[in-house]
Amino acid sequence: MAQWRKRIVRNGDIELAAFELGGPGNPPVVLVHGWPDTHHLWTHVAQDLAADHFVVAYDTRGYGESSAPAGNDPYRLDELAQDLFAVVDAAAGDRKAHLIAHDWGSLQAWEAVTTPGAEDKIASYTSISGPNLDYLSQWARKVLSRPTPGNLRDGISQILSSSYIGFFHLPVVSNLFFGAVGRPAVWRWFLSTVEGTDKSDVVLGDSFTADTISGLRYYRANVRQKLAKPDPRDTAVPILEIVNERDIALRPAIFSDTAQHAPRLWRRTSQTGHWLPFTNPGYLAETAREFIAAIEGSDTAARTLDRARVDGAGPRPPLAGKLAVITGGGSGIGRETAYALADRGAEIVIADLDIDGATETATELKARGATAHVYPLDVADTAAFAAFADTVRTAHGVADIVVNNAGIAIGGSALDATDEQVDKVVDVNLRGVMTGSREFGRQLVHRGTGGHIVNIASAAAFTPQRSLGVYAATKAGVLLFSESLRAELAEHRIGVTAICPGIVDTNIVSRTPLAGFADEAAEAAQRDRLVKAYQRRGYTPDRVAAQIVAAIEANKAVVPVTPEAAIGYRVYRFFPALSRLGARGNIFR
Repeated sequence: MAQWRKRIVRNGDIELAAFELGGPGNPPVVLVHGWPDTHHLWTHVAQDLAADHFVVAYDTRGYGESSAPAGNDPYRLDELAQDLFAVVDAAAGDRKAHLIAHDWGSLQAWEAVTTPGAEDKIASYTSISGPNLDYLSQWARKVLSRPTPGNLRDGISQILSSSYIGFFHLPVVSNLFFGAVGRPAVWRWFLSTVEGTDKSDVVLGDSFTADTISGLRYYRANVRQKLAKPDPRDTAVPILEIVNERDIALRPAIFSDTAQHAPRLWRRTSQTGHWLPFTNPGYLAETAREFIAAIEGSDTAARTLDRARVDGAGPRPPLAGKLAVITGGGSGIGRETAYALADRGAEIVIADLDIDGATETATELKARGATAHVYPLDVADTAAFAAFADTVRTAHGVADIVVNNAGIAIGGSALDATDEQVDKVVDVNLRGVMTGSREFGRQLVHRGTGGHIVNIASAAAFTPQRSLGVYAATKAGVLLFSESLRAELAEHRIGVTAICPGIVDTNIVSRTPLAGFADEAAEAAQRDRLVKAYQRRGYTPDRVAAQIVAAIEANKAVVPVTPEAAIGYRVYRFFPALSRLGARGNIFR
C-alpha cells in the first residue's frame, strides 16, 4: 500500500486533500481522478512514478477528504480547474507540473490546459478516458450535420455508450440507486466483470458510497451546459491522449478532432478498457513516464514517441501509431506486407538475412513517406532472434504487429533429402516462427494492451503432396502452433493468425532445392519449369499482403489465400480421403 504524505491545499473556501509520494526535488506530477474514485485510483501508478517523480494526487472537491459544497454549481468545470491550478502551484512552486488525469479528472484537466496561460504552469498533460467536453460537442455537431453512414455509426455508438448519463441526471432516482448498490464489493465485481480487473487491484476509500452519489453533481453541472453552448479553446500544452479501444463509455471516434485545438498532440491507442489505472497501471506509468521524459528533453523517449504524433485533425490511418515487425521483408510477401501495413499508417521494422533486399524495401517505404528500420537477421539463430527482439523493444518500443514471414522451401522426395536440408527448413520455417512468436509474444503479454501475431504457413499445411513432405510438415507445424498459440493468448487480447498461401509468384521457388535428382542440370531444369508455372498462375504477393492486413483487422484465425488454397482447406476438412488420394500425384512429372 502506498505510504501517502497528506497535506491540505486551499482554493478560497475549498480545502483539497492532497497526497504525496516521491522526492520533492524530482519533476512534479499531479494526478487527477474521476468518478467514482478518489486519490486511491492512483495507488499503483503513483508508486511506480514516485521512483523518479514527485507525485501529488488529490481528492477533487466533493470526494474523499476534500470539501463538498452543496448544490451543483460549485462543480462546474471552471471551478474545478481553479482547484487544479491551486494543487499545481502547491506541488510545483515556480516549476511546471505534468498532469495525468482520468475520466472526470481528464475533463477538469482539459478545462485547465485550455485556460489562457496554462502552458506557463503545466508542462504536459496525459489524458486517459476523458474528452474535452467542448471538443466533444463540436464533434457531435459535425456528425449530425453530415449524416454519412460512418458518422451515423460513430454517433449512434457513442450515444449508446453514454446512455447512462441520462440516468445520472435524475437526482432522486440515481441517488437512491447508488445509495443502495454503491458498495466497494459491488464495484470490484463490476470492474472484474466488465474490465477483467483483478479485484485485489481495485483500491477504494472509506467514503466510496458517498462519493458515488456526490460525484453525480459533476454530470449535472456540466454535460448539458457544455453540449448546448460549447466553447472550444486551443491549448499550447503538449497533450498525450491514451485512447482505450474497449472503453465502455467513450468511443475512439470522439477524439478525432482534438488536433484542431492541440497542435502538440500525441495519441496512443490500445485494446484496453476504461479503468486503466487499476487494470494495467504498469503500462500507464510507463507510457506517461516516456511522454514526460520526451517533454523534459530525452532524445530516446522522443524517438519512440514519434509514431504517436498526430498531425492534423480528422480520422487517422487505421494503424497509425502502431509498430510492425516483419521477418523476411526483403522480398516477396514480406516486402508487400511492409508496404500494405505502412500504407495504413504503421511504422515498419524489416528483418532479413538479405540485407540488400531489406534496404530496398525500406528505401521504397521512406519514399512513400513511411518510417522504416532495417536489421539483419537469421531467424534460424534462436539467440540472434532473441537479441533482435530485445533490440526492437529498446530502440522502438514493443511491437504491436509481428509478421513471421521468413521461410524457405524444399521439394522432392523426403527420403532423398539430406539431414542438413531437413534441419535447415525446420529451423527456418518452424523454429523461426516459434521463436518470433514467443519472443515478441512475451513482450506483448507483459505490456498488457493487446497486439497481433501473423505466422505465414502454407496451403501445403493441409494439402499433402508426395513431393513436398518435409516442407509441408513445417507448415503444418506452423498452422497448429498458431492455432494453439491463439488459444493461449486470447485472454491477453493478442490475436494470432495463420496465413496459408497457395501458388504465389515469389522468388522462393527459384531458390528451392529439389531432392532426388540425378544431377544439378536436371534439378535446375525442373526448378525452371516450376518457376514458369508459378509465373503463369499470376497470383502476386501484394494480393497475399492485402489478405494479411484484412486478417489483422478482423482478427481471423486461419486464412487460406488463393482459390486452390481455399478449396484444399475445405477438401482436407470434409473429404480427407480425397485429399490423400490427390497427394499421390507427382508434380515433378
